[in-house]
Amino acid sequence: MILRNSRQTDAAMHVAAPPSDAATRRDGGSLAGLAIAILATNGVEEVELTDPAAALRQAGARTVLVSPQGGEIQAMEADVNPTNRYHVDMQVAQAHAHDFAGLVLPGGTTNPDHLRMDRDAVRFVREFVQEGKPVAAICHGAWTLIDAEGVRGHTMTSWPSLRTDLTNAGAHWVDRDVVTDGMLVTSRNPGDLKVFCPAIVAMFASAHAASRATTAQMTQGHAT
Repeated sequence: MILRNSRQTDAAMHVAAPPSDAATRRDGGSLAGLAIAILATNGVEEVELTDPAAALRQAGARTVLVSPQGGEIQAMEADVNPTNRYHVDMQVAQAHAHDFAGLVLPGGTTNPDHLRMDRDAVRFVREFVQEGKPVAAICHGAWTLIDAEGVRGHTMTSWPSLRTDLTNAGAHWVDRDVVTDGMLVTSRNPGDLKVFCPAIVAMFASAHAASRATTAQMTQGHAT
C-alpha cells in the first residue's frame, strides 16, 4: 500500500511498501512469505486498515490491498474526516482466495456498505469462507461477511449496530473486544486494535501451520 497524503508535499507522499517475498523469508517471522489480502474501498476507517497491515508485515507477511476500483482509495477517520489515500494493489475482479493465506476486512461505515453491493467483492469473500481460510473483520467489516454467507453458526462481535443483522444471519453476537471462533476473528471498533492485531497474526500463523502439517501428512502418505 502506498500512502498519498493531500496535506503533505509530493516528496513526502510515500510510505514503505510491504516487504517482498524474498525479504520476508530471509527475515523470518510467523507469517514469513505469506500473502494476506486486505479488502477495502473508499470510506475505510484508516487505523483499521493501517494497524492490521503493519502488524502483519511485522510478522513477515506481504499485505495486498484489494478493492473494486483501481488507483487509490480514500481513508477516513470516524466516517467524517478524510485522511490519506492508499494505492490499490489488485482489483477484486482479478482476485481469488487461492492466491492468499488469509483475508482482513476493515471497517468504516461506507466501506463495507459499498463492498457488499459489489458482486466480485462478495464472491472474493465467499471464496475464503468456502475454502476454510482464515478471515478477520473489525467494526463494520463483518457486514460483507453476511452477504458472503460467512457468519452463520459463528460466535462473533462487531460494531454494536450490526448486532441485529448478524443475529438474523445466524451468528451468535457477543460484546467482547476480540472473539476468535474457528477461522474467524472479529473485534468491535478501533479501540480494540491492540488485541485484534495480535489475534489475527496468531490465527493466520496457526492456520498456516495446520496447512503445512496437512500437506506433510499427505506427502508422507503418498510416499509409503
